[in-house]
Amino acid sequence: MSKPDTLPVARLTEAEAAGELARLAGEIAAHDQAYYQLDAPTIADAEYDALRQRNEAIEARFPALKRPDSPSERIGAPVAEGFAKVRHGRPMLSLGNAFEAADVADFLARVRRFLKLAEEEIIDIVAEPKIDGLSAALRYEDGKLTLGATRGDGEEGEDITANLRTIAEIPGSLDGAPAVFEVRGEVFMPHAAFRALNAQQAEAGRQAYANPRNAAAGSLRQLDATITAGRQLSFRAYAWGETSELPATTHFGVLAALRQWGFRVQEETRLCRDLDEMLAFHAEMEAARSRMPYDIDGIVYKVDRLDWQQRLGAAGRSPRWAVAHKFAAEKARTRVKAIEIQVGRTGKLTPVARLEPVTVGGVVVTNATLHNQDYIADKDIRIGDTVLVQRAGDVIPQVLAVVPDQRPPGARPFVFPETCPECGSRAGREEGEVDWRCGGGLVCQAQAVERLRHFVSRDAFDIEGLGERQIRAFFEDGLVRQPADIFTLRERDAEAEAPLREKDGWGETSVANLFAAIEQRRRIGLDRLILALGIRHVGQGNARLLARTYGTLKNFLAAIEQSAPREGEAWQELLDIDGIGEAVAGALLDFFGEAHNAQAWRDLLAQLDVQPVAMPSVAGSAVAGKTLVFTGTLEQTTRQEAKARAEALGAKVSGSVSRKTDLVVAGPGAGSKLRKAEELNIEVISEDEWLALIAV
Repeated sequence: MSKPDTLPVARLTEAEAAGELARLAGEIAAHDQAYYQLDAPTIADAEYDALRQRNEAIEARFPALKRPDSPSERIGAPVAEGFAKVRHGRPMLSLGNAFEAADVADFLARVRRFLKLAEEEIIDIVAEPKIDGLSAALRYEDGKLTLGATRGDGEEGEDITANLRTIAEIPGSLDGAPAVFEVRGEVFMPHAAFRALNAQQAEAGRQAYANPRNAAAGSLRQLDATITAGRQLSFRAYAWGETSELPATTHFGVLAALRQWGFRVQEETRLCRDLDEMLAFHAEMEAARSRMPYDIDGIVYKVDRLDWQQRLGAAGRSPRWAVAHKFAAEKARTRVKAIEIQVGRTGKLTPVARLEPVTVGGVVVTNATLHNQDYIADKDIRIGDTVLVQRAGDVIPQVLAVVPDQRPPGARPFVFPETCPECGSRAGREEGEVDWRCGGGLVCQAQAVERLRHFVSRDAFDIEGLGERQIRAFFEDGLVRQPADIFTLRERDAEAEAPLREKDGWGETSVANLFAAIEQRRRIGLDRLILALGIRHVGQGNARLLARTYGTLKNFLAAIEQSAPREGEAWQELLDIDGIGEAVAGALLDFFGEAHNAQAWRDLLAQLDVQPVAMPSVAGSAVAGKTLVFTGTLEQTTRQEAKARAEALGAKVSGSVSRKTDLVVAGPGAGSKLRKAEELNIEVISEDEWLALIAV
């Protein structure tokens, strides 16, 4: 006898229909929570859509059975309320990744070059297993825990102090710690606790969690701390943030102090003296991975000396003194059912393989990127092929290779479209580029929606309650077509004949929460604003570089306007920003020179209060706000370290000398830049004088 969930809607009895609606309401609610609150979807979009379509079809046939908690009456899941925002005293950086032994060797070589170390000088490395959990920061003042926060976007997290206090391995007070000390570490759920939680979920008829990390995320962000307390979470300390003083001069030494204060630190942590010891430890832990009582997905290597860590600093959002060496990616075989094209916000056409569902690393994979036309051709991937797919950490699943002896007779090569599948505009591939792009620009709906999604994303405006589904629905309803529309939505909604609160999935509370979240983001940093525009080649690093170089919105706009002829002093200054070349500069002028973009930009600025980017602390700095040029050979440090140190002290580094240059640091072999500085009567100092100037 067929089960109700497999029967066509037309064959369901009234009793079976009622049972199906109850099942669908619970299942869809669980998927909504996973997608919207935990950022960890457990099924493919097509499977989710099929559940909703079945629910709607049953309700259409049996309208009297429609439930009060029907999925058709809501969109997504309630945004978690009650967590205040917390700005981190020091950014919580993310780690760069290494996947091969050669990547680890490159990491050590970069450290050696940056610090200008001799080949025989030993670089002690702290190696520790990387737990697959969630980062948290714990602030202690006078030995008492005063604040606990999530990582968030690295700059700003959520206050979850009450939840973190429920974790037994987090001390409420520290004996002997400095006046201010922020401990950072990983919150995770051990395997035994995960199995117990899923048993409870099953007993209660609720959806099981897909993996321990998702379970830990859901447990940590409960609004009721008593629920968190019952979830058996664990914590391991591995670093620190803001502190009034440090208890040691090495990373290993600080970890020892953390142990003395009552924290648990990874027991397997080891001090390695060279590449061979690092790789041996990685191999040892990878072999022991399956026996560990919790999930680990690699090894983190950190330079041990803290003075070297300080000199190395960070590149973008990753420290130069640390790297995560991931374990080998898990792989599986499956079949390519179809190849489709996705259109990105810059018009890039990306081929995506639609796969028969397969579990890889505890996650059900139904899609995998095929990158571009050349990737498909090189691997000879055809529709119908059996392929090997892999998923490494948070990397998008990808097709590694075709299994040639399992190719069916009817396997079809994929023909790249010459028109955009979304808007029908001509698609092409410029000479020298690997990617095809849609030529439709802003008339292409896919690009418009993707740009809006990018605009509200976490690293840009980070507007809670505006995810992909809401943005797409607002776009299709004509409510939001450009960024400024987001900030006029409340005003327009107040005058609308059919206000948002009357639409499916919305109500008074959810609408009020959305409008409040939008209002909070009217005040925005210049770096986030530049990033949010979705300009080609301008990612987070370049957006921050531009914001720090020009300081204010007014200066940035003036520089763009004066650079428009692509000649003259302003254009040259833009090119001279260390890290900005002709591709980035050209993309900026192309964006602001397009009439539609210019109008959308003006409309947006009318709604915002744009703030200068937060600059690094420069107390006691003699070069804060100055423009520096390094020329000639630096003998005691590297050019890269000198630039990083200058920027950390609030200076701007330029690639050429002009009237706006404040100081030139000249080493042996300085040529035309030194002569230009002398002609303009700009102060010139030696490397020794530079090091004395910045000594603090």
